[in-house]
Amino acid sequence: MAWLYLVVAGLFETVWATTLKLSHGFQKLDYSLYTLIGMGFSFWLLAKAIKTLPLSLAYPIWTGIGALGTIIIGVILFGDRLSLVTWLFVGLLLISIVGIKITVH
Repeated sequence: MAWLYLVVAGLFETVWATTLKLSHGFQKLDYSLYTLIGMGFSFWLLAKAIKTLPLSLAYPIWTGIGALGTIIIGVILFGDRLSLVTWLFVGLLLISIVGIKITVH
């Protein structure tokens, strides 16, 4: 169950990062509230996950899921353009997250 908490926490990190951008520096109340709610869920689920998962494993996976999610959202919703080299490093980030997960004892 801890792994599920961790993955959903990472997805909520993507949610709050996206709504943070949409809040325009906390100028739009609705998106500002969504940001705070997303942060709350993300941190709460991370806290539940690290009750049983090692912090040294859970935290980088949590931030990695959030980073990958926000990259995808940035490209799809906001039209961010990434160079081929940047995509290479995005792929390495994904490989790193998977590598951390599969090498845990």
